[in-house]
Parts: sequence; C-alpha cells; structure tokens
Amino acid sequence: MHIEQIPDAYADTSSFSYHIDEDWYADLDRFRALFAEDWLAATVDELHAAQSFLVREARLIDDGRFNDWLDLFAGDGLYWVPVTAGGGDPRREVSHAFDDHRRLTDRVYWLRTGLAYSQLPPSRTRRLVSNVETFEDLDGTRLIRSNFVIHEYRAGIAKTYVGWYGHVVREAADGWAIRMKMVNLIDSDQYHENLTLVF
Repeated sequence: MHIEQIPDAYADTSSFSYHIDEDWYADLDRFRALFAEDWLAATVDELHAAQSFLVREARLIDDGRFNDWLDLFAGDGLYWVPVTAGGGDPRREVSHAFDDHRRLTDRVYWLRTGLAYSQLPPSRTRRLVSNVETFEDLDGTRLIRSNFVIHEYRAGIAKTYVGWYGHVVREAADGWAIRMKMVNLIDSDQYHENLTLVF
C-alpha cells in the first residue's frame, strides 16, 4: 500500500505503524553508523541542552511518569534495546525491545495497569547519565551519545545495568522529540531474567 492510499483514520501512529518501511529502516542504518563515528566537540550550549534533555527524561522514568515519558517520543519514534552490541540489524536479529510508538504505548499502558506480574511490586530505579556527546546531522537531526548506570531495586533484589544510550532527536513544537532511543547494555548478549523495566 502506498502512503498516498492510507486513509486519514490510519494517520494516528498510536494505533497503526504504516510509517515503518524501507526508508525507516534505512534511517536506522544511518543512525547506527553515525553513532559508531567520532564526533567533533560540541559547543557548551549544545552540551547543556543535550544534558538537560537526558536528565529530564531520566527523572520521568525514575519517577514512574511513563505517560509523560511517552510524550517525549515522535509519532514515528523507536525505543530499541538490541541484543547485538551497537544495534545490529533489527531486520535479521532479535532485540530485547523494538517498540514503535504503537507498541511503546502498549508497554506504558501495561505498566500503568498495576497488573504486570513481572512488575509486582514495581521496580524502584535511579539512573546516572554521563559522558554526554552531541552532534547535529546535516538534516538538522541531533544525535546524543551518553553512558548510563541504572540501579534497580525490586522484591528485595538489587540489580545494576550499565551501558550507553544513543538518542536521535528532532525539533518539535514544545522542545525535542525522540526519533530513536537505542539502549546498549554492555551485557546485552547475555541472559537477562527480567527486562520489563524502562531503560
């Protein structure tokens, strides 16, 4: 089906994901390649804006404000926790999470029901974000690379997750909108018992 033939009712990406096509995957390939490159040093203002955005996102997740966190995503946004370090190819490789906006909305709704067995009781988390780098692509898209440490406490068990984030954001009416958030765990290719928390 060509994009011109999609009925107006299907334009709402919270219910449909007709934007996912070869161009969308080509963007992911390009972003993955850019995250592997060395970037020139950003200006102080660029770094401050990127850090402020990441700190705000971290606070929303740690405070359990998942609806507000979901609002940070663009309609064609992606939340991606790959198994392969650096992302791999999601067309051929499994991921811990590969959620377009519709699937991410389902995830947030499920967490908000209070009926998610693997989140009873819900995880308490605090995360540290550091080593922030940022780069503006030719089309005005901004990429942000950072390291994270997430401490989780749930049902008497404490866990720590370490890795790096790759954010792709673009200008929106009320700030930046997340086009892609890639969560790269350093042990992503190992067995993980419960990855239902939001990274």
